Amino acid sequence: MSRPSVRLRLPASPPVSPLRAIALRLSIALGLVLLAWGMVVLEADAYTDNADGTVSAVDALYYTTVTLTTTGYGDITPVTERARLLNALVVTPMRVLFVIVLVGTTIQALTERSRTEIRLARWRARMRDHVIVLGYGTKGRNAVRELRRHGHPPQRVLVVDRDPRATADASSDGYVAVTGDAVRADTFRAALVDRAARVVVALDRDDTAILATLALRRQNPHVVVVAAAREAEHAELLRQSGVSSVVVSSETTGRLLGLAADSPAAVEVVEDLVSFGTGLDLAERPVTAREVGRSAGSVEVPVLAVVRGERVLRYGDPSLGVLREGDRLLHVVGG
Repeated sequence: MSRPSVRLRLPASPPVSPLRAIALRLSIALGLVLLAWGMVVLEADAYTDNADGTVSAVDALYYTTVTLTTTGYGDITPVTERARLLNALVVTPMRVLFVIVLVGTTIQALTERSRTEIRLARWRARMRDHVIVLGYGTKGRNAVRELRRHGHPPQRVLVVDRDPRATADASSDGYVAVTGDAVRADTFRAALVDRAARVVVALDRDDTAILATLALRRQNPHVVVVAAAREAEHAELLRQSGVSSVVVSSETTGRLLGLAADSPAAVEVVEDLVSFGTGLDLAERPVTAREVGRSAGSVEVPVLAVVRGERVLRYGDPSLGVLREGDRLLHVVGG
């Protein structure tokens, strides 16, 4: 199977109906014709027709059409200084505008291409500390949704997927998207992974997730990487590849099913905790000066764990001791 070429998509602009654009151009062209025709009819005495010397309304319409389309047969001509001045200062700009309207589709295409290049250049210059989501399937879409709920702006979320339909959906949803294989260096270069703050690996295959992690680590050894794995045996391989946190879907689902068999209410609470924005939420904050030296159980919020350096010390861990300066609390808050 051939690999897709790497393509960068900016968030989709609101679509413009082609029929509406054509109707607008035709309306402008018709308006110019009617305006110029009316001017010639009002000044008919200032024109002469080589056929009979007089200019009727039909002759004026004929003169208007051949003039605006730059055909100009010369059989009807302005003979007074006023008419010639009017043609030079008013009709000539109208003629130029009429030609622009006629070739408006080509001009619009060129303008749109130039605008896209400018947007791409501005995006590349400004993109910093963004989050890259590999895969825009069910897992990737939900990951993006949670990132947004946690305050990540859409312009700082970038989606990578090899399926053009998925990246088209991401672009329509308001995100920058890169179409390309998540194991290729040029894909990560297009996604500016060297400037990224975090990468979420939400691919469907564990082997692809491992290869993708190894590939992106070569581009940015310091970026924070979190990943999903279907099987527990692949989680350790992902960690060895450079993933800091792995969510094992099969084990997590199995535990929740076992818990639901005895305590369905407990599963509802767990789902509530991992659903940001409603009910109970998980939050993280630094330890305050007043809390330093106290136990995790004595602070005002329900603490589940303490992040100390690179370690996560769960509530009740004997090595936790008292809270220290620089610790971060993982706690429960009301949504």
